[in-house]
Amino acid sequence: MTNNVEILRYTAFTHDPQGGNPAGIVLDAGTLSDDEMLAIAAEVGYSETAFVTARDDGRRAFRVRYFAPSAEVAFCGHATIATSVALAERLGIGPLVFDTNAGEIAVDTEVVDGLLRATLTSVPTRSRPVGEEALDEALAALGWSRDDLAPGFPPHVAFAGVDHLMLAAATRERLADLAYDFERLRALMEREGWTTVNLFWRESDERFHSRNPFPVGGIVEDPATGAAAAAFGGYLRTIGTGSAEFTVIQGVDMGRPSTLRVSIASSDGRSRVSGGAVVIQDA
Repeated sequence: MTNNVEILRYTAFTHDPQGGNPAGIVLDAGTLSDDEMLAIAAEVGYSETAFVTARDDGRRAFRVRYFAPSAEVAFCGHATIATSVALAERLGIGPLVFDTNAGEIAVDTEVVDGLLRATLTSVPTRSRPVGEEALDEALAALGWSRDDLAPGFPPHVAFAGVDHLMLAAATRERLADLAYDFERLRALMEREGWTTVNLFWRESDERFHSRNPFPVGGIVEDPATGAAAAAFGGYLRTIGTGSAEFTVIQGVDMGRPSTLRVSIASSDGRSRVSGGAVVIQDA
């Protein structure tokens, strides 16, 4: 409890408390102000904390807001998965509906092989080529050159609730070697309106590896980014490549392996992203 507010701590896109992406969850946040939610998110210190500010348990419908340590975020995938699992543990499995700042998010919760899993359906996705000037600035901030980019995956800005820059690494080694200029990249992302940079490497059409710098949230790197995975599904649909369903492996290089199961955006433009979540103890 912090100031009489119960804060749950889950890690998403894993069933191992040592893996995945930690999220704070406040299931009864109806009386909290914006400043109080931001202060709680900063104290928790995870990349996002989800706040359920209104709820109708009978309809299984919830108003959810997401705060990073330094700012509110319109939508967060891993905190959605974590919150959905927490609610399913209390209300039973079945469908949930989240009213978020990015729009309505439908979530299905079910038990698969004895483990609780949540699947979110994103808002309609879209993807467009990134401008050349912004691309050059992003590469400079990352310490990458154009030779570090993989052919066949044009740099785009993709949306599934928030915008993400999509950059394909030519090699797994390039992806593993992440040391970027935090302030320079943050300034660029704030100017361009990007929430994360989705760096990825294609192992196969069914398996991608990803890393997500998140300086605008005050975080160097996110170990599992459901919103970026949903946007990535839309990106792959736009460029016409990839398998209809695929797995994103994230967090490995930072010691928190995560598994995100994704479908390429369907004809209505929505991606589906699935994963588990488990309770963790705050360090």
